[in-house]
Amino acid sequence: MKSSVFLFFVVCLFVFSFLIKESWQLRKGVSDFGEEVDYDEELYVASNMVIWSKGSKSEASAAYKAFSVDSPVLQALWCDFTIQQEKSDNADGKLYCSKEIVQKCVCILQSSCVNVHSIDGKDYIAALPFQVANIWPTKFGLLLERSGSSHEVPPSPPREPLPTMFSMLHPLDEITPLVCKSGGVFGSARVQYVADYTLRIVFVNAEPSIVMTYDTVQSLHTVWALRKVKPEEQNMVLKFSEQLGTPQNVAASNSLTAQLRSLSKGDSPMASPFQNYSSIHSQSRSVSSPSMQSRSPSISNMAALSRSHSPALGVHSFSGVQRFNSSGNVQSPRRHSITHSPESTCSDSFLVTETEPIVPELCIDHLWTEAITKMREKNSQASKVFITTDLCGQKFLCFLVESQLQLRCVKFQESNDKSQLIFGSVTNIQAKDAAPVQGVDTLLVLEGSGNLVLYSGIVRVGKVFIPGLPAPSLTMSNQMPRPSTPLDSVSTPSKTLNKHLGPLEESMLLSPVPELRDSSKLHDSTYIEDCTFQQHGTFIHALRDPVHNRVTLELSSNTMVRITIPEIATSELVKTCLQGVKAILPKEIAVQMLVKWYNAYNAPGGPSYRLEWNLFVTCLMNMMGYNTEKLTWTRNLNVGGSPSPVSAPKKARPSETGSDEDWEYLLSSDYHRNFESHPLSKVLGLDPLEVLAPKDDFLQSLSLDYSTLLFTHIPAIFFVLHLVYEEFKLNLLMGEENRSLVVLLVQLARDLKLEAYIDYYYRDYPALVKSSGQTCIIDQGEFHASSLIFSAEPPSIFQWLSSCLKGGRVQPYPYLPGICERSKLVILSVALYILGDESAVSNEASPYLYKITSGQQKQQIEQDDNRDLETLPFGVALPIRDAIYYCREQPASDWPEAVCVLIGRQDLSKQACEGNLLKSKSVMLSSDSPSGAESEEDEDGMNNMNDEVMSLIWSKDLRVQEVRRLLQSARPVRVNVVQMPEASDHDFIEEKENRLLQLCQRTMALPVGRGMFTLFSYHPIPAEQLPIPKLNLTGRAPPRNSTVDLNSGNIDVPPNMACWASFHNGVAAGLKIAPASRIDSSWIIYNKPKNAEQANEYAGFLMALGLSGHLTKLATLNIHDYLTKGHEMTSIGLLLGVSAAKLGTMDMAITRLLSIHIPALLPPTSTELDVPHNVQVAAVIGIGLVYQGTAHRHTAEVLLAEIGRPPGPEMEYCTDRDIAFHFSCNYNLIGMSDLNVPEQLYQYMVGGHRRFQAGMHREKHKSPSYQIKEGDTINVDVTCPGATLAFAMIYLKTNNRSIADWLQAPDTMYLLDFVKPEFLLLRTLARCLILWDDIMPSTEWVDSNVPQIIRENSIPLHATELPSSEDLSLETLMQAHVYIIAGACLSLGFRFAGSENKAAFNCLDKYATDFLKSLSAPTASIIGHYNLETCLSVLLLSLAMVVAGSGNLKVLQLCRFMHKKTGGEMNYGFHLAHHMALGLLFLGGGRYSLSTSNSSIAALLCALYPHFPVHSTDNRYHLQALRHLYVLAADPRLLIPVDVDSNTPCYALIEVTFKGTQWYAETTEEMMAPTLLPELHLLKQIRVKGPRYWELLIDLSNETNHLKSILSKGGVLYVKLRAGQLSYKEDPMGWRSFSAQTITHGNEARSFKPEDISAFTSDPALLLFAEYFCKPTVNMGQKQEMLDFFSSILYECVTQEKPEMLPTYIAIDQAVRRLEREEMSETFELGQIKLVLEFFNSRCHQGRMSRNPNRGLFMNSEFLPVMKCTIDKALDQWLQAGGDVCLRSYLSRQLKDESQQNMLACFLVYHSVPLPGQLAAGGLEGITNFSEMLLKFKQWNVLVRALLRLAPVLLKNPQSMVL
Repeated sequence: MKSSVFLFFVVCLFVFSFLIKESWQLRKGVSDFGEEVDYDEELYVASNMVIWSKGSKSEASAAYKAFSVDSPVLQALWCDFTIQQEKSDNADGKLYCSKEIVQKCVCILQSSCVNVHSIDGKDYIAALPFQVANIWPTKFGLLLERSGSSHEVPPSPPREPLPTMFSMLHPLDEITPLVCKSGGVFGSARVQYVADYTLRIVFVNAEPSIVMTYDTVQSLHTVWALRKVKPEEQNMVLKFSEQLGTPQNVAASNSLTAQLRSLSKGDSPMASPFQNYSSIHSQSRSVSSPSMQSRSPSISNMAALSRSHSPALGVHSFSGVQRFNSSGNVQSPRRHSITHSPESTCSDSFLVTETEPIVPELCIDHLWTEAITKMREKNSQASKVFITTDLCGQKFLCFLVESQLQLRCVKFQESNDKSQLIFGSVTNIQAKDAAPVQGVDTLLVLEGSGNLVLYSGIVRVGKVFIPGLPAPSLTMSNQMPRPSTPLDSVSTPSKTLNKHLGPLEESMLLSPVPELRDSSKLHDSTYIEDCTFQQHGTFIHALRDPVHNRVTLELSSNTMVRITIPEIATSELVKTCLQGVKAILPKEIAVQMLVKWYNAYNAPGGPSYRLEWNLFVTCLMNMMGYNTEKLTWTRNLNVGGSPSPVSAPKKARPSETGSDEDWEYLLSSDYHRNFESHPLSKVLGLDPLEVLAPKDDFLQSLSLDYSTLLFTHIPAIFFVLHLVYEEFKLNLLMGEENRSLVVLLVQLARDLKLEAYIDYYYRDYPALVKSSGQTCIIDQGEFHASSLIFSAEPPSIFQWLSSCLKGGRVQPYPYLPGICERSKLVILSVALYILGDESAVSNEASPYLYKITSGQQKQQIEQDDNRDLETLPFGVALPIRDAIYYCREQPASDWPEAVCVLIGRQDLSKQACEGNLLKSKSVMLSSDSPSGAESEEDEDGMNNMNDEVMSLIWSKDLRVQEVRRLLQSARPVRVNVVQMPEASDHDFIEEKENRLLQLCQRTMALPVGRGMFTLFSYHPIPAEQLPIPKLNLTGRAPPRNSTVDLNSGNIDVPPNMACWASFHNGVAAGLKIAPASRIDSSWIIYNKPKNAEQANEYAGFLMALGLSGHLTKLATLNIHDYLTKGHEMTSIGLLLGVSAAKLGTMDMAITRLLSIHIPALLPPTSTELDVPHNVQVAAVIGIGLVYQGTAHRHTAEVLLAEIGRPPGPEMEYCTDRDIAFHFSCNYNLIGMSDLNVPEQLYQYMVGGHRRFQAGMHREKHKSPSYQIKEGDTINVDVTCPGATLAFAMIYLKTNNRSIADWLQAPDTMYLLDFVKPEFLLLRTLARCLILWDDIMPSTEWVDSNVPQIIRENSIPLHATELPSSEDLSLETLMQAHVYIIAGACLSLGFRFAGSENKAAFNCLDKYATDFLKSLSAPTASIIGHYNLETCLSVLLLSLAMVVAGSGNLKVLQLCRFMHKKTGGEMNYGFHLAHHMALGLLFLGGGRYSLSTSNSSIAALLCALYPHFPVHSTDNRYHLQALRHLYVLAADPRLLIPVDVDSNTPCYALIEVTFKGTQWYAETTEEMMAPTLLPELHLLKQIRVKGPRYWELLIDLSNETNHLKSILSKGGVLYVKLRAGQLSYKEDPMGWRSFSAQTITHGNEARSFKPEDISAFTSDPALLLFAEYFCKPTVNMGQKQEMLDFFSSILYECVTQEKPEMLPTYIAIDQAVRRLEREEMSETFELGQIKLVLEFFNSRCHQGRMSRNPNRGLFMNSEFLPVMKCTIDKALDQWLQAGGDVCLRSYLSRQLKDESQQNMLACFLVYHSVPLPGQLAAGGLEGITNFSEMLLKFKQWNVLVRALLRLAPVLLKNPQSMVL
């Protein structure tokens, strides 16, 4: 029973797999970073599922994403959308434009909507307003094709046709119609909607951006360019659609837009898509359950908010649905014209009035239409279209017309200016199916006969045989060639339901051959029984899913096979040679050459990697006309390999036993000759064998076949191969390839009779290049003139570098784009560094290079990195390494990351890529601490500070803990009251509660200071609420620690006492959040408290978010929600917050929001709203913030008019409102001194008769106030403070003396009696701010502000005796004196805010001490305690401003003293001032300081306004919320050095250079970082000083943005310790570092032990080198010398921090040792040593060494001279031991002795001996003495030391050496 059920289930599954509609598409894998990856990606669709998977033959297929939707999937595809992020906030809160962001997505089409899923997790749903036939991905977004249903009937009356093609550039954008631009009848271009229902899209491509359509009426294919629409085209098409319609229906305005937007349900026979979609959506929401894997279509809020300009911001906003008619109207049969309809329905006209036109976004331009032929079938629509490239880079657009079995290929190319595409002629290829093979630049065609044929463009390459599949032209009796492996696997229909990437395994490599061979090629095949395709009728039915070089074959047996088309070459050498030859040949010949090579290389049983070069040489030489069978060395190439398919006869099978010829071949091989010179043969004493040359080798010269393909191009090919040879010389990994290439080059050079080239190759590889060889006769007259491009002298990259280093004139080096990229980079680098020619790299055409060809290939510029440098030969790399070494010493701070990595400065590269300090480890302490006391302390709101940095700044004391103790308000306060004997218990309780009430005045003032201390120190976790510490207003009384509470009812407590304190507590908590934190609207709402008690704290929290710029993320809907609640504090916090967030932007939305709360900005007829007074004040200040510095005239005039407005009948307090207007006005008018207001402000300041009030609000001023009797004069008590500050702000820093004189304090007793003393403080402050440059940090300057009458008649502050004179009012004089002094000191604080100026600090400290003493002096009774406390608070704030953020100990002690004062006159306001001073002192935990910019001074003036509230609810003169505006003046200025290796903050010495000013010249100061920097505009540069750390320079003379970004990201400056140094923390005095201990400068290498290496480096390679090569062992013997050498060079490399030089040292040493033993078979390394010597003797290097003698790559002055002497000695010994004879025979061109050839080549290379031909032509015959010889050799730049050795050979008698 069970088995039958199971069988039934299997059968059902099998049937289901057939019934289900499935499809899939593949593409080449794309990594997230855009890197090349070698796997395929598949998008598989079945029913309502889409599965995205990745996998390959070598990597198992795995599902990457799976999507489920509610209705069947019609289509699924990949599409990239481009998001233009126009503006974004950075850390500074400033706006900047960012680049386009590409969003990679999967689009899923359903019947009523398109689901879009981006790979970063955003989901969108776009509702479709019409039925869509197809969607296409484009470069810009999606293209939608409206389905033209068969049941569409022409309506009556007929309407204009609707568009058929639409675009959607982003899922949140509207679907817009496509327009087309085509030439009109008379040639004028016309723009219109694509409304032709006969046009169908058959193909869309992104690069180039084209669309191909098919016209079903005319049966023609057309190609269009797809691009963004231009503004003028938008206007044209919109005007055109408006002009449609006839006069009788003007009212109905039958525009196209009206039809697009109408959705007439009655017209449509189908249900409305809107209804469909709604039902789907509601269903999806109800059905979704956790157990189901399907994902319902949903749109995330985050995604919606990511495009602020989107018209649709949510699921239910379907404005787009009603834009287009639902296929109810058929298009007009007339084509390319839009007809008008005479009438329109009522609904249409109604819709037109309220909708705006849809603006098209994409346009198509006509490019090409195929020619009309007579024999054109009706149904000839292309079933498959693709773009392919041929082997030479020519592009073809191919489209397959299945009905005619034709593949039509159109060649196209870009125009010269790259603006358009030019299409050529059409070539027809008979084909049943076709697919591009992009990886190989070919095309696979399935012919009607069933053959699979490979094409390159339109050139036939050959048939493709698939092992195991019978060729259609062969019967089964003709057996197949043997495959190397049977087929991997086959998929059957039962397997297809799961992902198709798995079953479609790749078969073995294919084998294309030129044509079918005769049956003799197909013998010896016995594998037919294993064949997968055993059925007789199996043939290839179709091709599909081409990716890179992989294609799937659909077979007639319903099976599928994935196959791979082989590459054109695998070896790097063959690839490069092919690329070079291809670049130099005409395209037609190049294609033929490549096709021949491809056929030869991929013949059945093609060559292995090792034989690929041999096959290439044979193939190339055959194409050049050589007979490779007769040429000895090419004949030998084929021994041991498979016979060349190109050679004509098939070679006989070699016998198994071998023959004599094999032995002779072995003896004559290069391998044997190399072996004879091997040290092993000398050790074994083997005699060299005499080898007789084969008889036929040199007897006859072979002639070439002139008719072959490449014969005429031999010189050009030779020259290109020579350039490839030179390019490979620059890559150490290509040495073996060059040895193969040189043999070919020698043969060609010999046949072309190029003596110079033969000699050149001989000098490079003396062991490989024979002096004589088989020559072929070439008739030079047969060559093309254009192919003779090579120079007589062989181009040599090493020679070029050598002449450059010697300072000679350098010729341009030949350069082949795409091939010689390494040569180009080396030449330009050396020209830039050695010759100092900056123009070398500035422009495209360099004077040091000349191009060989126009270069059809795109240039692939390699970026030099360290790996490339390691593969460069050491002599070539040396100048580049030297440049890197000097750059490492003195880099610029703003270099890109790649450059910093290259020069080995990890500190700079890390700075470039991040710059955010990791959270301090101290953050984690709270979770580890078990004790209750600590966990309690953690709730004080100050536990997320970066203690690691603060412990570095203040390392010697516990001041941070003290500040934390002073500012904490979360724990009960200690109420210390002693019970007197006579006091009852009840009285004692009352006394304790009264004492607690006094202490609570201080507790409530603490949060403002705490907000300053913790400013921007915390990054919240988005999933958690922000912890707000509790404001604790209870107390504990000793000794029993009993609780004292104010709610007991024993004493009277003011109502709402803690209201503003809670607000400040919320602000302090919110200000902890750093501006760079990632928070959004939902998180802000998530923090909303549940209970109403915390509403005030939340109001403060909102204001804090505004001050840090986060409130811009709050949605407008939520702002409206908060304001409608009517909670006063929330409104204040929100209005001030959004205004601060939009500081100076003139944002209209915020302006409207604020204007509702300000009657003056509302129309006169508007209803008077009941806005709370404090909210009005906040709104007025908000206007000032939004319009700060904008000089907006209308706003300024309204605010000025309001300043003098008398109080109305309902006004409670007018004072703070007027001051608010002044502040607001100030903000708006900063620097706006041209407005005609000074007289009006002056009147407000000094009083006088009121002016007549004009304007729209004059009616409101008629009714008098019920509280204040003013009469017709101005109430100066109300208007004076604001007017005074308005003067200060308008004329800030202008040094305008005439205005400043108005603000001078009165100088007569009579006038003094008219001014309140506290107004004198404001006047003095305003006057000094105007005369900004006159402020001097001295007591003399402060006293100079006091009028003479006061100076002469007042007494000192701490006088012990009072005068008895009664002539003058002493009280008036003394009060005026202290307030003027306080005003001058406050201006001093503003002037030197954040500067830590010592003179200013000392001056203010003196006055603060005087005021403190005067509190207990007799004068206090005259001045008044309140006045003295006010002035002292002002002085304390001024002191804190000057040393803001520095944590100055003196000011801390003063603040602590004031903290302890809680009785007497000490009210809430004074506590507020004292703790604000304490907060400023430790601003942001020492990371922030204050700025002195205009806006910062305005903000500070608001925050520190010198009139303090009397009690905690007092807002009479100044709104308490404004105390937090200091945030706008806070400036991040702490520079924290962080060790890049340990990633911990550390100390570093920095040198700060100040720009010169009118007060001081340019000066330099040393500071120990971490430190607060001065204001950046004052600085010229900052340098991290050595010797412990690598130097680093930050130049600020041009721009400061780089340093600003560092400071705004936490101030992290990465630094790197030098080798052998210790940090300042470990070694403050520098006595413990390893280098200080061990270096005894005379003999450092001897005292160096290998185990000490770890003190200098942690590089594992160097540690292992020391371990294995530098440690002595027993019985060292001769190895001791090597060990000492390795130890000394290792010591030098690590101590001088140049470990990259270690391989160079070793390579030079090894090469010299080989030369001494005469074992050098190649001269490559000797040439490199020569370059090294030339570099160190070059003028450029000598100049650098003279400037900085202690720095350089070769510090060891002995090494190079010793090596040079050793080389000279070895070569001289060879010369004396018979080498002179060999040299003489070489110079006379009669070289016989082959045993001396290696040393001779070394001599020639090292001494740069000219060629024998040059010497003969130079006329050396008659020379008899050395002086003549010296003159003759001058032309060849031969050094004198070389001439001294050549002279005995060239001059017959050595005695003539004497001059």
